[in-house]
Amino acid sequence: MTTATTDPVALSPTARHLWRRSRGLLLALLLLVVTGVVLAALQSGEQHGRLDPRSADRTGSRALSALLAARGVTTQVVTTSEAAAAAAGPDTTLLVTEPDLLTAEQLTGLRTATAHTPGRIVLLAPGPATLDTFSPRIRTEPPVGNSTRRPACSLPAARRAGDALLGGLRYVAPDGTAEHCYLSGGLPTLLRLPAPDAGRDTVLLGSPDFLYNRHLAEHGNASLALQLLGAHKHLVWYLPSISDPSSAEDEQRGFLDLIPSGWSWGLLQLAFAAVFAAFWRARRLGPLVPERLPVTVPAAETTEGHARLYEQAHARDRASAVLRSATRTRLAPLIGVPPAHAHTPDILLPAVQTHLTAAPATEAGLHTLLFGPPPADDKALVQLADQLDELHSSIVSQERHAPREHPDR
Repeated sequence: MTTATTDPVALSPTARHLWRRSRGLLLALLLLVVTGVVLAALQSGEQHGRLDPRSADRTGSRALSALLAARGVTTQVVTTSEAAAAAAGPDTTLLVTEPDLLTAEQLTGLRTATAHTPGRIVLLAPGPATLDTFSPRIRTEPPVGNSTRRPACSLPAARRAGDALLGGLRYVAPDGTAEHCYLSGGLPTLLRLPAPDAGRDTVLLGSPDFLYNRHLAEHGNASLALQLLGAHKHLVWYLPSISDPSSAEDEQRGFLDLIPSGWSWGLLQLAFAAVFAAFWRARRLGPLVPERLPVTVPAAETTEGHARLYEQAHARDRASAVLRSATRTRLAPLIGVPPAHAHTPDILLPAVQTHLTAAPATEAGLHTLLFGPPPADDKALVQLADQLDELHSSIVSQERHAPREHPDR
């Protein structure tokens, strides 16, 4: 006994359907990436030339360099610790803009080169690692926001400058020899350590914002900056660079080390979101699993549900394939074709054409109707369903009215 076979119907989603389902997620990811790139570009533009005396940007220090030059102070910009140590001779001011970027070897080299020469060292927002080398007795406290503060100290430079924009890190000195200025919560944001014998005094600034071009003209910022950095006729302006060959960490720094910490957390969140989205989409687009229904569902309701799913997915190709396959399966036993050959055009079509005596049709027309391409639109799909139903009704009607031969008694 042979069993009826049907043409396999492609149930896997096409590329067009996948795009329609996932385009919302993809557009959201694209918007997120574009937003991140724009924000990164804007932030990088704001920090371009930060504390560089040659930069006229908002966070540059070209205005301060011009004021120092007008007072006869020469400014020498260096980008390596070796050049800074060599240039910081007697009666010079050494400004280190990013001391926490330096390694312990670089900090020790600068300290050794300047320990026994008169002058001044100005450190901008030095952290514990820097203070361990230059001022081991000093410790830091959590930073505060920048705001206009009163000097509240006896340091001549601060008293003449008056109110200035200070904040950032705060420092604690164990003895009373240091000068505490611009206090916040009783702790100074500007700390001056007196010079040892034949040495340099050290100025610790909790924040460098008052040196920026955009803040220099406010309150007493310019006066304070000129007095702190213009105490000697020569200023060595040290801008630490990651390309400094004297850095012991250069060879160990990789691409991930150059990514800011905020971006690392953002990438981690995007990775979690991508994993969750993959699980979600994999569950939605997984293979169909047959299961035994707990209740009896009427055939008409099941058919209507399938039809709505096909309509929602615009799957006219699948719907037409199912309609044609079902019609061929029903026609085969009516016209005497074995079920195994119900989907073979060379056997099915001649038999169908033979039984259409009332309304004969060409074999080419029957081939298009039963094995043709998918309809172009929903209207054509409805027309195809009507034609298949009409063909089946014609065959059934002719079989009912066909004369039957009775065997001889």
